[in-house]
Amino acid sequence: MARFFYSLLYAFLLPVLVLRLWWRGRLNPGYRQRLRERFGILPHRPPANGLWIHAVSVGETLAAAPLVKSFQMRHPNIPVIVTTTTPTGSEQVQRLFGAGVYHMYLPYDLPWFWRNFLNALRPGLLVVMETELWPNLLACCEQRRIPVMLANARLSEKSARGYEKFAALTQPMLQRLTTVAVQNAADGQRFLDLGLPSERLEVTGSVKFDMDVPPMVPVQGAALREQWGSERPVLALASSHAGEDELLLDLYPRLQTVCPELLLLLIPRHPERFEAVTNAVRSRGLRVQRRSTGSASEQTQVYVADTMGEMLQLLAAADLVLVGGSLIAHGGHNPIEPAALGKATLIGPHHMNFAVIVDNLQNAGALALVSDQADELLVQLQSYLSDTDLRSRMGAAGQAAVDANRGAVKRLTELCGAHLKL
Repeated sequence: MARFFYSLLYAFLLPVLVLRLWWRGRLNPGYRQRLRERFGILPHRPPANGLWIHAVSVGETLAAAPLVKSFQMRHPNIPVIVTTTTPTGSEQVQRLFGAGVYHMYLPYDLPWFWRNFLNALRPGLLVVMETELWPNLLACCEQRRIPVMLANARLSEKSARGYEKFAALTQPMLQRLTTVAVQNAADGQRFLDLGLPSERLEVTGSVKFDMDVPPMVPVQGAALREQWGSERPVLALASSHAGEDELLLDLYPRLQTVCPELLLLLIPRHPERFEAVTNAVRSRGLRVQRRSTGSASEQTQVYVADTMGEMLQLLAAADLVLVGGSLIAHGGHNPIEPAALGKATLIGPHHMNFAVIVDNLQNAGALALVSDQADELLVQLQSYLSDTDLRSRMGAAGQAAVDANRGAVKRLTELCGAHLKL
């Protein structure tokens, strides 16, 4: 009954959802493209009984990449389908896998859209990355006896409280999951408390620790440093959101008292913010260069990374990385990438989405917490920018911590094979 009223409300709000896509398309035209897929009409019909992986956006797609590659190495003849929700996620799929996977957008969560979609897709297994649960999707998979695995799953206390408020929807969804592979035991207990049967829980760790740094990335990073000025310090703000870039820009003149030649590298999370970030730099009278129009020089004070798919090589060129989404109440982004690159890593107080990973890296001496208050953050950044040895120790500890926590991808690949009866 709860799902019936959910579907009724969803159908009523569908025009609003479509208008929202169109509105977002003002800044990112990708939201206005391929709309048919949002209604379950596929651009192509993949072979049946494939592995279907859903990754909402860029972060989940990056997390899924090691699993996709591992599965394809073991089972090269099994088709892999990757769905995303956002255009940036779609671009990341194309960049990572090219024609090696089938890709389309995830439909809206209404039964008649799923009927068309699943008739065309005919998957053997659905793997949902992290925690993206849709009542009608899971019900339709159950009706068709399609197993569903939640992989790299995490559930914060705040999210658990939210799901608990809608127990009439949450408990049936959890009952329909075949396996929940969680990042840690604490998250696993929250799933159990919400009604997940204990025999369906597996603690596998985070797939994000299984990331591989391509051999060319450090070389590319070194080449960028030569262009920027190899001796000048570089502070990167990675995956930033509105309010974070501005905070760092306001601190920049005072950071120069410790590092006169400092290059501030801003890497906005969303492409639609590229112009706003550039304008924020110019409004403060700082010398700015956008990556899309050329490389930074020794005269550049702020470099805006307004391209996609270059995060690793940009971070490889930095001395100190501050992880974005953590200086505002967003929940933070993945700190494993800079740690794996051997970079001293900082993160703000709002990192609940990666709390266990942050604790792990912090305990290993690879990461430090910083304040979201300007004066305190200034002192902390000045301290790390002026201490080369400390940054070096943190970087080495980060690489060691990442190596020590690998293994989740291997187990998830085994689980996928078991569910597909391979």
